[in-house]
Amino acid sequence: MVPIRIRMAPLNVPMKRRLQTAAVLLHGFTIPLYTSLFWFLLAIPLTWPILLPYLLYCLFSEAHLDGSAPRRRSPFLRSLPLWRLYTDYFPLKLHATTALDPAKNYIFTYHPHGIISHGAFGHFCTEHTTGFEALFPGITNTLLTLDSNFRVPFYRDFLLLMGLASVSRRSCEALLRGEAAPRPSSPNSTPASSCSLQQQYTAPSGGGRAITIVLGGARESLEAIPGRMALVVKRRRGVLKIAIRENAGLVPVLSFGENELYEQVVPAGGGVVARLQMFVKRVAGFTVPLFHARGVFNYDVGLLPYRREVNTVVGRPVFPRAQMESPRDGDVEELQERYLAELRRLWEEHKDVYARGRLPGKEGEMVFVG
Repeated sequence: MVPIRIRMAPLNVPMKRRLQTAAVLLHGFTIPLYTSLFWFLLAIPLTWPILLPYLLYCLFSEAHLDGSAPRRRSPFLRSLPLWRLYTDYFPLKLHATTALDPAKNYIFTYHPHGIISHGAFGHFCTEHTTGFEALFPGITNTLLTLDSNFRVPFYRDFLLLMGLASVSRRSCEALLRGEAAPRPSSPNSTPASSCSLQQQYTAPSGGGRAITIVLGGARESLEAIPGRMALVVKRRRGVLKIAIRENAGLVPVLSFGENELYEQVVPAGGGVVARLQMFVKRVAGFTVPLFHARGVFNYDVGLLPYRREVNTVVGRPVFPRAQMESPRDGDVEELQERYLAELRRLWEEHKDVYARGRLPGKEGEMVFVG
């Protein structure tokens, strides 16, 4: 049996690096911290007159759905020095391959999901850290996350102040249109014909709005294995339909190094653990990969990500040929083909720069697994 070697961090680590580690640790434990605070306050009867109405507010509030995320965000919170420490820990670096016209709207599609999507949070949810504002002036971007995250007391308010919104269709369309989202129509209502809808539909006024979706979602986190770039993208057709309806450019974002931040234990295919992971994913909307990386005081055991550089490359926007309310299958497939071609171009042009030595041999090529 090979003994496990644990390398301990030296005592003379510079203070700046200690602060960077603390920033990543704090971010990783955000949900447990807010949840613990809620249960602590709930144990105090004097807080019940405040907490009970607040719980009802969390249950029925639609602040994460109504398109108001850009107005609710706190520039102060998003610009805290904490986030500079966070992005410098890895570090995270953002690279643009083209300028984006602020008169148009965009959907940034982030690949790969990784275990926790550290790159997506650092680039698109903080300000004045990795240079998004300088690279894309005039673009107001909103990072999207699972709707269920906005039902966690206190954590939902943190997400709203950080400018996040729901990844639901209603939220996406409201953000791209820059207007309040209408309530979903009755499922019993009779839709108009495809032709009449296309004739009546008009483009959203204004531009400079963008949303960011981590396209692979929970399913792709199971593919977050160092040395691989396996993307769950071909079945993600909903974002293509939104792009056609809203006449928004699809902007592929490829993050080299995201999958290298953790080591993942891959259970045997068809085994009990693998089936349990997929069951949790179907029921809860997320999955639980078996992963580890480093600790606070050691470099080999723990749940903190490794200090490995993440280079995120933003590609050229791919616009739909025509705008329509009810996209046909052929229109969706045509847009998907052009989008995948741009994604492949990003990979081929930058893999030798940002992934050299990380993705060896055949296993190191980008593949679409679903």
